[in-house]
This record gives sequence, C-alpha cells and structure tokens, in this order.
Amino acid sequence: MENLCFQDSVSLFVTMVVISLLLLPHLTLSATSTYSRPDKFYINCGSDSNVTYAGRTFVGDMASGANFFSFTKNGTEASNQSGSSTAPEIYRTVRIFRLPSYYKFQLVSVGLHFVRLHFSAVSFRTETLTARFNVYATSGYTHHFNSPSLQNFNETPRVEEFLLMIDSPELEIGFVPELSSVALVNAIEVFSAHDNLTVLSDSDKNLHTIYRLNVGGDRIKPEHDALGRTWSLDDDYLYEKGSAKNIRSPTKITSPDSFAAPDSVYQSAKTIELIQGARLMNVTWCFTVKSNVRHFIRIHLYYIKNNESQSSDTDFYLYVNGHWRLHVNPFDHHGLITPFYIDIVNVSDGSGLLNVSVGNKVPGKDAGFLNGLEIMEFLEMSGSDSSDGSSSRVYIVAGSVAAGLFLVLCLLFMVLLKRKRSKKNKKQDAEITVWSPLPLFRGVGSSDNRHFYSDNNSPLVSLSLGLKIPFKDILIATNNFDEMLLIGKGGFGDVYKATLPDESRVAIKRGKPGSGQGILEFQTEIQVLSRISHRHLVSLTGYCEENSEMILVYEFIEKGTLQEHLYGSDLPSLSWKQRLEICIGAARGLHYLHSGSEEAIIHRDVKSTNILLDENTVAKVADFGISKLVVRSQEPISVSTNIKGTYGYLDPEYMYTRILTEKSDVYSFGVVLLEVLCARPALDRRLPLEEQNLADWAMSCKSNGMVGKIVDQRLVGQIEPNVLRKFVEVAEKCLKDNGDERPSMGDVSWELEYILRLMTILEDSAVSISSLGGDRSLVIPRLMVSDSFSCNSIVQEDQ
Repeated sequence: MENLCFQDSVSLFVTMVVISLLLLPHLTLSATSTYSRPDKFYINCGSDSNVTYAGRTFVGDMASGANFFSFTKNGTEASNQSGSSTAPEIYRTVRIFRLPSYYKFQLVSVGLHFVRLHFSAVSFRTETLTARFNVYATSGYTHHFNSPSLQNFNETPRVEEFLLMIDSPELEIGFVPELSSVALVNAIEVFSAHDNLTVLSDSDKNLHTIYRLNVGGDRIKPEHDALGRTWSLDDDYLYEKGSAKNIRSPTKITSPDSFAAPDSVYQSAKTIELIQGARLMNVTWCFTVKSNVRHFIRIHLYYIKNNESQSSDTDFYLYVNGHWRLHVNPFDHHGLITPFYIDIVNVSDGSGLLNVSVGNKVPGKDAGFLNGLEIMEFLEMSGSDSSDGSSSRVYIVAGSVAAGLFLVLCLLFMVLLKRKRSKKNKKQDAEITVWSPLPLFRGVGSSDNRHFYSDNNSPLVSLSLGLKIPFKDILIATNNFDEMLLIGKGGFGDVYKATLPDESRVAIKRGKPGSGQGILEFQTEIQVLSRISHRHLVSLTGYCEENSEMILVYEFIEKGTLQEHLYGSDLPSLSWKQRLEICIGAARGLHYLHSGSEEAIIHRDVKSTNILLDENTVAKVADFGISKLVVRSQEPISVSTNIKGTYGYLDPEYMYTRILTEKSDVYSFGVVLLEVLCARPALDRRLPLEEQNLADWAMSCKSNGMVGKIVDQRLVGQIEPNVLRKFVEVAEKCLKDNGDERPSMGDVSWELEYILRLMTILEDSAVSISSLGGDRSLVIPRLMVSDSFSCNSIVQEDQ
C-alpha cells in the first residue's frame, strides 16, 4: 500500500481525533458478540470446481451457479499446477491477467469487511515468478486503495490482507499488470468483519495487515482462527532473545470475543527474563515498516499468573518507538483478570523501524507481558471513483488529461516569464520566491512536542552564538532548495550542497514535518556544536529559525558518509590502512565529546552514516540531534526513560536498564568497528536469522575460530593475522554486555593507534608476523600493552 503520512491539508478535527486516540488507547473486549462470518464470498480463481481450505468452501470462478460475483474474462487465462500435489488446493489453480481486469462482488451488506488475496506463482512459468502489478479496490464512490507493485513471488504462497469500510453493496477488486508483465491471483476472500475498531472513525477503518504474532506460543493456522487469520511466531522479531521467556496458562482460557483473537493467543505469552544485577528491564520487538506512515497497533494481553493475589507488582509500562509510554495494570479491566487488548495509533519515524516494548515498573520485578500483537498500516484514501460505466470514466480521464496539459502549459509560461524578468534584476529578492513556509507545529517524533519558538522567545537567543544566518541567504545558497543540490535525506530532513554569499561551501540541513525529530533535537544540536571544536567533529557554520524553519548549516564534508564507502554504493573500496585511520579519527572525536568539555556529551547515535569523510578521508563525527549533556559527578551519569538510537547499534544494557552512560557510545562504536571490517549493515533482515545482527554474528564467528569468515573479501591479503586478531579483540571489548567492562573511548583510541603503529613497523621493516611469532616484545617497548585496557592516559587530541 502507498505510504500515508499526516498531510498538511488534514483538518484540525481529524488531528484532534488522532491525538485523542493516543491519549486514550485502552479498549477492553466486549463481553458478548453476535457476529457470525458469512461463508459465500470465497473464490477459487482459475478453476471450474469448488475446493475446501481451512474449513471454508472456495467456489471456482468458472463454476456454474456462482452468480454473486463476476469477473473480466477478456485478456485472462487460467493455469493449473496439478503437479503441486503438496500445495493446498486453492494454490493449484491461478488466474493470470494480461490486461487490467477486475472481480465484482454483490455484497449482502455494507460496513467493515475483510479482503484477503492469495498469490502463488506457477513454478514453471517465468512470467508469473517475475510478475509486477497493482491491486485496487473500489466501492461506490470510495476508492479504498491502490497498492504499489506487488512482485517477488519466488517465495509463495503469499497472502495480503485488508480491512475495508465498504459503503456500497458493489465491491470491485482490480488487478493492473505493469507494462510487459502480468498480474495473477489464486484465491479471493471477502466477508464482513466485526467492527471492534470503535476507537477509529469510519474514514480511518481502511487498513493493511503487515504483522500478526502469537507471542510466546505456536504458529496459529487459518483453520484454527474464527476469521481464517494466520498468527506467526514472534521470536524472529525479538531485539534481544535473552531478555524474554515464554509462559503458558495452566488452564484453558475462553476469550469473550474470539473474533478479536483466538483463545490460544491468550493461552501463552512472553514476559521479562530478569538478569542478575539489572533493575529496570524491558522486552522489545522490532519490525521493519515504511517510514513516516501511520500504523494501527493492537496489543493483546492476558495476565496468566491469575492464581496470585492482586498486587502492584503486576503493573508495567508499554512503549511504542521508545518515546510513547502507557501504564498498564491488568486489574484495571472490570476489576478482574480477563483477556483484553489495547489499540494504539502511531506514526513511524524516518528509521524504517517500529518497535513495541514492555518494561517493568518496579525495579527487580518480572512484571510485564505480551500475548499477541497485530500491526496494520493505514491505507491512503484516493478520493471519489465514479461507478457510472466505463465510458464516463474515459471522459473523466480525458478531461483530466486536457486540464492537466493546460495547467502545465500555464506553469511553463509563468516560469519562462519569471526567468526573463529575473535576468533584468541583478539583486535576488528572497521575498518573491515561490516558496511556502513549513507548518508551525513541529517535531512529531520528539518527546517534547510543542509549538516552534518565535525569534524573540527562542532559548537559542540567550546563547549569543552569533551563528544566525538570514533565511534569504539560505534560499539564495540553495537556489530555493533546488532538487539538483540535494545530496542526502535523513531522519531530520533533507540535506543540500550550497555556497553561502561569503563563498564558503556548506551543507544545509532543512527540517521537515513528520521527520521524527523536532525542536528539541534542533536546539540540542546547536547547543552541542556551538561549544565544541575538534578536528574529528563536524563544525556548525550557522543556523536559521526564521519563518518557523529549523535549518542547520555545517561545513561541507566532501566524501560523504563512511557507510557509503563500505557498502551500498559504487564508490571505490577503502584500503585497510584507510579504514583503520578513520576508526582512530572517529574514536578521538568521541573521546573528546566524553572528556573534552565541562560537561560530558554522550552522542547516542554512533553509526557509520554519522561518520563523514573529508577530501583527505579524515573522519568527522556528525549528527548531534539526540546527544545528551550530563554532569560528570552525577552517578549514574544519566537516567533516560526515552530510549533513543538506531537498532543494531543500541547498547543492550541501555535498552534493559534505560540508564545512559558514555559506555553506550562505546558499544555502538564497537559495532562500527565490525562494519568497517565486514562491510555490511549492523542489522540486515535479508540474511539468515543467525547472521542478521552483525555484533552477534561476528562474536559467534570469533568464538568458533572463524574470524576470517566475516572479513570483507576486498581486504583479503591486506591484514596480518595478529593485526586482525587484535582489532577484533578491541571490538569485542567494546561490545561487552556490562558497560563497566567496556573500555573508555580514550583507551579504544590508544589501542587502535597501537595497531596502526604495529602495521607501520611491519611494513617499514618488511618483517612478517610469522617471524615475530606473536611476541610483541620484539616491536618496541613503548608499544607494549596487555590484552586488558590498562593504559588510562589521555591521548593528546588534534585541535
């Protein structure tokens, strides 16, 4: 489905509805239900016979007596996979479309309906394996959805499920193949749904299911669910498997509403696995989602330990994306323990991840549990769609095209006229540019959302930084934010390459609505960068907060991010020596943050995309929007209830305890060291399960004596075995579970310099590692160091 973000044109009323949903997410299951699922809208596509699947009879679309639907026959064909005897019968036949086609249903009633589409490519027909097509659904004057291209049918069968609020007895489901491709479908389900989405308005009840998990239990097949749903295992989505344990109810549970979830969902759960010495802990499930899209999240809960007396220890916290928190007490629901669910509307940030966590409220207690989880994305409403016949549609399309062409010609004429006039004016006037300011309400992802400060009451005014840049200079430098100057997109906003009036080359980052970062991050970055200066930290040239803008101006870093030079681009590979020097530079920059100013600065988002490389490949740490300034004498240094950072780099101890220290940056830097060595992402869901998390996989390979397996193949022959062993040891110490066991960034910098000096001596003297025999005493005495980080001296920093 197409991404859906909060749009500027949404009315205040709708905004207030969404806010109320966030503030009041509770919903206890109804004690009674009169809903029964009809059995007639099940279609076995490409077949003239009926088949049974999951307790339902699917009618062949060519069978006689199937008069409650019709479908386009021109440009279609039926294909049989009779050889696939092990596949369910609904996947043994398929209807293939070469032209835009549709199925049209005559429904018994209007209202909320499930629409479920089954796809399984014909194994011996390449055209179906590589099929690319769109699916749409219309009802009356409502255009429910129009999906992006469905593709990649090598792993089949595949089921796409939707909830649609249908306003007309006639429902049309269409399939539109892309050019030189085909569309396909094996089976279609359409049936009315129990409308238990009472927290949503009717216009919001159009959803696409992307995840449905039976937490702590077994996979639930469609035949064991009243609505024919599949509930998957949750283990693959756990961020840290050791943080949770499975529990089961000793007695059978009967849900008051089996259409919300089958009884078996409430029969099992996951709860917190207490770790010795840890006080505050949580369990987190992490999901890949579309960025900046609204999601409907339903969380199913049942307190399995119901044989215990009521206690405050049953309370726990529920988190979504680390910043939204809800206090949950199972005894709040009618004063007794019954299955219930909580509905939440949440907007995913720019990370492409959505996480759900449960955390104990009372330190040292294992309270906190989860039984089931459903995540659906809101479908974009596409406006009206006439149903008065194909001819009227043609006229409407033709009229729209003509009007569009006329509008384009008018715009072109205006642009040409404006350019002609601008040539006569030597002075560029920022006040007459075609530009509209961003909305005043900013920062939906910040934990401190509020209206943007005006120029007079901004807290930045009191700093007297002398870094303010007029907005008209920003417009001139970016040529009105010309797309041709765009060099990057991030969580905060777009980044443009520009030249200021004083001829200095800069990178200009412009905040945008719904970016996941807001005013707090904007102010933090300015306050942090204005008080630090270091060769290995990106410098802030200026900022602009006019016209409700949040704009940051940095020194221009020529070669982009470290990640781009490791993987995911066509840039030349970095040599091992270059990579090691980059690591040393970044470590020095982070050490300066931790110890070089009056207050310690914890970066909180150390990763390869936040390490930039200048024209000489010198590393510069960037992006301080979520950094934390802390008092050195404070013990612990900082306590944060809002976990921030990037999955794959997040310190597990910080995740469990929510206690933030400089050692959290050290852990993240350990992951970066492995990225540099392996040239792969910190978290890659496309890989086998055991290889998805880089830190876990690399440490597993080290334990099994297979370090060579993880090294970037482009580095083969460049790293001496003992140098490789020492480098991996440094990374391993950074990745210790206990933060107290990790080295400081000063120690990490010292160790990496030791490795570089050792390499230089070996190169200069042409002495091989084998001739040294691993005896470091043959190097030079001042380079000797034990395997533990015993050197506490502070490295002199390059200013």
